[in-house]
Amino acid sequence: MDELPEFKRSSLEVLRGPLEDRIVSISRVQSSLTYPCNFMLVASMNPCPCGYFGDKEKECKCTEQQIMNYRSKISGPLLDRIDLHIEVSNIKFESLKNTDEESSEEIKKRVNFARNIQKERYKEYGIFSNSELTTKLIEKFCVLKPSSQDILEKYFRKNNLSARSYSKILKVARTIADLDGSENIEDSHVLEALRYRSLDKR
Repeated sequence: MDELPEFKRSSLEVLRGPLEDRIVSISRVQSSLTYPCNFMLVASMNPCPCGYFGDKEKECKCTEQQIMNYRSKISGPLLDRIDLHIEVSNIKFESLKNTDEESSEEIKKRVNFARNIQKERYKEYGIFSNSELTTKLIEKFCVLKPSSQDILEKYFRKNNLSARSYSKILKVARTIADLDGSENIEDSHVLEALRYRSLDKR
């Protein structure tokens, strides 16, 4: 979904149920049907109406109220159901010539490695990935050591997060640990997961 805030709010809010429950229900006068609906939502938006808020090269012309109104089109409950929110800055021409980045083939190997770890870990529980973890399974497989718990608690209190956001962060941290080949979730994994929550600080 490109330019997420430009969609009708009512259309966006109806995504909340399918994102969380992985089903979509259609009700009519004489009947009600439920279908499986497991999908990945990928969306983008500008930081403000003009698109230049926070840009180092171009000046933003929007007022503070305009920026607030624009961002408020995405409700907190919908944002809670999105695992990652990442700010992407403008690309410099020099970076387009950078050939030192990890190749797609190398990334694919790491992802498949992490996926296989999760399939093996959850084979007795009828699920295949960290995204499917229930509250009980989160308590079992996303255990944090005291220092990591302290980091997450401070972030949680500072940004007034919901319980749903807390669970999302733990699942993402568990995934980062799997990509790293680590049995335990370390401080670095929690800190990286928190870096993928940029809209919590808006």
